[in-house]
Amino acid sequence: MDALPPWLSTVLAVVVLAAVATVALIAMRVPAPWAGVWALARAVLQLSLLSLVLAGIIDSPLLVGLGLMVMLIAAVWTAARRSRIPWRGVPLLALAMLLGPLTVMTVAFATGALELTPRYALAIGGIIIGNTMTVAILTERLYRGAVHDHWDEVEGWLALGASRWESTRGLARGAIRTAMLPSIDQTRTTGIVVLPGAFVGAIFAGASPFEAGRFQLVVLAGILAAGALTATTLLRMPGGIAQRPSDINVLVRAAKS
Repeated sequence: MDALPPWLSTVLAVVVLAAVATVALIAMRVPAPWAGVWALARAVLQLSLLSLVLAGIIDSPLLVGLGLMVMLIAAVWTAARRSRIPWRGVPLLALAMLLGPLTVMTVAFATGALELTPRYALAIGGIIIGNTMTVAILTERLYRGAVHDHWDEVEGWLALGASRWESTRGLARGAIRTAMLPSIDQTRTTGIVVLPGAFVGAIFAGASPFEAGRFQLVVLAGILAAGALTATTLLRMPGGIAQRPSDINVLVRAAKS
């Protein structure tokens, strides 16, 4: 029997894996079991468009810069929607999510750890922006959920004359720590439990294992630095919360129930 064409075998594998995920969620009666399928369908469309776009911009510094800006705008929009940040809080969110990737790319290229080329800029910029979005969402939702659940304690500190930040900084530190755990664990288990995408991608692209490992180390350090900068900026600059959040953190509630 002849092997299936690569594109057809890919479609078959994706459909089967999506069916496995959906059946498992339906069996446990998890809400919105089809969410993963819709997300996967969207990913197919977006990756197809991205492949076409990258073929035309990969060697152009200007177009790569515009592409990274589009990624950042989409990440900020997604983070604002997922964490239900009011419109007045979006500028701060955008600043926090810009600071991390900008710092990482500046250090990576200024030190010579990465060659300043459009390809490297697009690669590390896209990875850092994506991870920064995740940290921003987790930080904001965990923080507001913690303040909501410990509001009596916060209100007591406020009544005693403490500032908004003094009343909530312990909760902010806990939220940042929890939001950073996935990145910390990924870094700690790299090469033992996890083969990171950047490392595997570099190997497939023809880089030596040493070069791939070097690139992955820069990426891992960048993810940690960008996440820490984004999370701390997002919570420290507003100076705390003076009113009990009306939006309860759904993820925290679900985890506790």
